[in-house]
Amino acid sequence: MDASTVIVGLGGVLSASAPVLVASVGETFAERAGVINLSINGTILLSAMGSFAVAVSTHSLLLGFLTGCVIGAAVALVVAFGSITLRQSQVAVGFVLALFCRDLSYFLGNPYMGDQGPRLSSLPIPGLSHIPVLGTLFFKQDIMTYFSFVLVAVAWWYIFRTRQGLVLRAVGERPAAAFARGARVNLLRYVYTTLGGALVGLAGPMFSLSIKAGWKGTISGLDGIGWIVLAIVIFGAWNPVRVAFGAYLFGLLQWLGVVLQPSLPGIPSQVLQVAPFPLMILTLLLVNVGNAEWVDRVLASLPERSRRWVARVLRSLRVLPPRSLGVPFERD
Repeated sequence: MDASTVIVGLGGVLSASAPVLVASVGETFAERAGVINLSINGTILLSAMGSFAVAVSTHSLLLGFLTGCVIGAAVALVVAFGSITLRQSQVAVGFVLALFCRDLSYFLGNPYMGDQGPRLSSLPIPGLSHIPVLGTLFFKQDIMTYFSFVLVAVAWWYIFRTRQGLVLRAVGERPAAAFARGARVNLLRYVYTTLGGALVGLAGPMFSLSIKAGWKGTISGLDGIGWIVLAIVIFGAWNPVRVAFGAYLFGLLQWLGVVLQPSLPGIPSQVLQVAPFPLMILTLLLVNVGNAEWVDRVLASLPERSRRWVARVLRSLRVLPPRSLGVPFERD
């Protein structure tokens, strides 16, 4: 494989990772506010189907993408209402919605199986697209991939460099203290959960109208992506930049599965296709292993020099969730 092929392949990784990245940043906003949206897997499937159906019916890509956002926001509102207003378990509400939306997408999408619809085309940036290497990687993408690049930067700046971001983090960490300083905690949780849901919904049309154009029901290859998004948010420590790294790592693993297939004829293709999923889960376990009590006991038995080195590595990998994640807020 020559260098130009590798560069084109890596450019494809950035494009294919964009929907996962956008959904992961959306879930980061929701969880920073203290709400776990477990409906992501079903939301992506339903928005992919719904946006494709609208785009086919109206011949409008714009309406298709807007439909995905609306579906995602609507599902997130149900999660918010059930967990914030009705004070039901966020995990239970989200999980039930994930199953419901998945099955609903397969049922309602039957008439559109195999249909040809509009597809988002690439939009090279004049001048920049001709830069060696960087032009192929970053400036020959479609508009939604460019949006994913900008979204990471804006989300990081908003969360960590603005007053509104400080309030957002306070709502997820210490909601009582945020409320005492005038923050409307539950309203903000509604807002950020809905915003996050809209971004998750946007991932659906990014698949069905661009990356994996069309709707193929159970063989669309989208079932399971939502659970990977949840893992990436944890892997990324609720930081948009680290979340982006996790999304690109997942995309790279998927690409390597395709690239390595001809070199490993003895391994069934299905194994390489699903390999990125357990590898991401393994990575997630490695990130969180430093939080386990038995690790401290193992470290205590090591020589001083080795203990310091291992502890430093584990400390750099360790992630801590927002303290009030999944915890309802009640005014005293």
